[in-house]
Amino acid sequence: MSRVVDVPAMVNAHSHAFQRDLRAVAERPGSPDDDFWSWRTEMFRLAGALEPETMRDVAARVYAEMAAAGYGAVGEFHYVHHRRDGTPYDDPNAMAVAVAEAAAGAGLAVVLLPAAYHRNGWDGGDRPLEPGQRRFGDPDVETFLARVDALRAWAAARGDGAVRVGVAAHSVRAVPAEWLRAIGAYAVEHGLVLHVHAHEQRRELRECEAEHGCSPVELLLRCGVLGPRTSVIHGIHVSDRDVAVLAETGTIVVSCPTTEGNLGDGFLPALRYRDAGVRLAIGSDSQVRVDPFEEVRELETGARRERQTRHALLAAAGDLWSELVANGCAALGLAGHEAGTVGVDLDHADLRGVQPDDLPLALATCASAGVVARPA
Repeated sequence: MSRVVDVPAMVNAHSHAFQRDLRAVAERPGSPDDDFWSWRTEMFRLAGALEPETMRDVAARVYAEMAAAGYGAVGEFHYVHHRRDGTPYDDPNAMAVAVAEAAAGAGLAVVLLPAAYHRNGWDGGDRPLEPGQRRFGDPDVETFLARVDALRAWAAARGDGAVRVGVAAHSVRAVPAEWLRAIGAYAVEHGLVLHVHAHEQRRELRECEAEHGCSPVELLLRCGVLGPRTSVIHGIHVSDRDVAVLAETGTIVVSCPTTEGNLGDGFLPALRYRDAGVRLAIGSDSQVRVDPFEEVRELETGARRERQTRHALLAAAGDLWSELVANGCAALGLAGHEAGTVGVDLDHADLRGVQPDDLPLALATCASAGVVARPA
């Protein structure tokens, strides 16, 4: 009979549920300069085919995988809002409701993070949305925030606490500075967590410097976005000044190692963040893999490669798994117990022979989703 012990369920602090169906399709041979931006075109095509029913279906499939793999909570960074032509559904939150209900049905604690989206970057002025982006965008920040208000009211009316709502700005390229200021003020006023993609791609940094004369992190600071309830997603290409700002403001960085590797984004400077005291959490992002053990291992081994040392995140934390759970809860505004626990099988091949006192070390280095014997 297998020996099963409980460990904290992992928090998936950054998910785009619909991107599950990009698996393999997005790997078809492309041009020699294939990168994030060409991958994004394929993502637009996939997003363009969704309706509330199909959004619910793909979300239910990926959330069931998350629960089985050892996740207990998810932050859904949601930006597929409208019909294909950009006009709202009769219920402007139809897509968000479909995602939330799928997560709750899978037994996950879900924090919906509706994301503001307005433009296709900046090039001496706001670039208009491409056809594939129209269903993401809103005409003004007031319209966006009114929809967030309605979504928060819907979640509260459920009465079961299974669905909570934060707020997000997709990125500094997708919204202008005045939107960032308004969203930051809204999050503070209502005590909400706030998430934003930043410092994932060097092109993003160049455009931000051209438009604002600073890095995305510096812009977020100027706009009142950063703070202990804010999470910057990716945070790969950062200067020492950027790292210092994130540390001083208590902002969390959410790394998505398997997605960042798949997209060729670059390496997270994990040890620079550790040395500065920046909290790190993890997410599955594009769902190229749904395995929190693999995300944690990729984070740790990437940190070891960063300085060619074995004394990295795990050595400093002792229990890196639990530290990432705690930081993920903070990123989503959850209490520490709300992600629950999962049962792991000590007799699974990944863990067989590991001494009980060494289990935290094994979870971060040699385990996989296969060890989960009892979901959260």
